[in-house]
Amino acid sequence: MSEVKELGGGCLCGAIRYRVTAQPYHLTHCHCTCRRASGAPFVTWFSVPTDGFFVTHGEPVRYRSSVAAVRSFCGRCGTQLTFQRDDAPSEVDITACSLDDPEALTPEDHTFTRSRLTWIRLNDGLSENPTIREAHGS
Repeated sequence: MSEVKELGGGCLCGAIRYRVTAQPYHLTHCHCTCRRASGAPFVTWFSVPTDGFFVTHGEPVRYRSSVAAVRSFCGRCGTQLTFQRDDAPSEVDITACSLDDPEALTPEDHTFTRSRLTWIRLNDGLSENPTIREAHGS
């Protein structure tokens, strides 16, 4: 992967803006059952170190969606922005489609395909992981 250029993003209504200054990794289409947070059959995420993610405008609402993770979203329009696992405090997952240019990053795989909805057909040639993939740097 080439050197990262700064990426910007935010919510639908513009109340929340962020920038990413670290190299993205774990670009994935996630099919886990927490898809209910987005209302979509799967969510495309990427990860960066927390010190490479900055909220530049507004204040996202944080919601503990499970005993092991916190999500953030815009309290005005509801756009889902981030996901952070308690066991990975130095990493934040960001919704790829909240980027100003979602095409700046290309997903590398599918995760949690064991939870994939039966009416979703995967034929993009990307690898499929039944659960989570190994941690970054493993």
